[in-house]
Amino acid sequence: MLLKADNIKKKFDKDNVLNGISLEVREGEVVAIIGPSGSGKSTLLRCLTQLERIDSGRIEIGGKLMVDTVKVKPKASGVIQEEDLIRSVYSDSKTLHDITLDVGLVFQNFNLFPHYSVLKNIMDAQIKVLKRNKVEAECIAMELLEKMNLDDRGDAYPCELSGGQQQRIAIARALALNPRILFFDEPTSALDPELTGEILKVIRGLAKEKMTMVIVTHEMTFAKEVADRVIFMDGGLIIEEGTPEEVFGKAVNQRTKEFLQRYSEGYSEG
Repeated sequence: MLLKADNIKKKFDKDNVLNGISLEVREGEVVAIIGPSGSGKSTLLRCLTQLERIDSGRIEIGGKLMVDTVKVKPKASGVIQEEDLIRSVYSDSKTLHDITLDVGLVFQNFNLFPHYSVLKNIMDAQIKVLKRNKVEAECIAMELLEKMNLDDRGDAYPCELSGGQQQRIAIARALALNPRILFFDEPTSALDPELTGEILKVIRGLAKEKMTMVIVTHEMTFAKEVADRVIFMDGGLIIEEGTPEEVFGKAVNQRTKEFLQRYSEGYSEG
């Protein structure tokens, strides 16, 4: 199992955002996470990629332990909540760094360096993180640009590109580090419908290459088409999961049915 997460809990102030999420992702599997806004989908991805620290639970990626939960002694007498007796403990910095190298994350708003050319955006992390020399890094960058049908844009800057092109560059930058698992956080939400197609085509290609991916998306048709497994989240919980046929065609949970019905109605009206 490439990714194993067990009973992940996360809250901001007093708001519980993740209420005990458990999931597994196998090598070569594409998992789509769907659900209403505010259901915890993006927070889950941020926790799995170390951008947020969990309050409790256990996460293991690539056979390496990222974080686990331990019991602590109460500091005071009186009424003590169970959550006060546990805390998350992260692995040492080397292990966390090694896990980071196994993981790629593509943001919804591209997050390219505006003052770097397209080529340098893809080369920079290769040189700084993987310690590749400039010749090797440039060769890999050009191969990825060709794969994205952007081999003629290496000298351009992000501001000179369309949103769809910028997102393809962001995907190329993530792939340049050879991640074992690639996370997408609403990769098409900042794009218009025409540009969305460009990104979905790239992700379909990666799926055919058996790239392990976890994709948070509002594109239901895409999720149904490309995912091996679909997870529906609501209220910080996994409400339902299964194959696309099971979730979209034979949903058991009433909340799932209501969400998909509203999506279907909105799609028809559009």
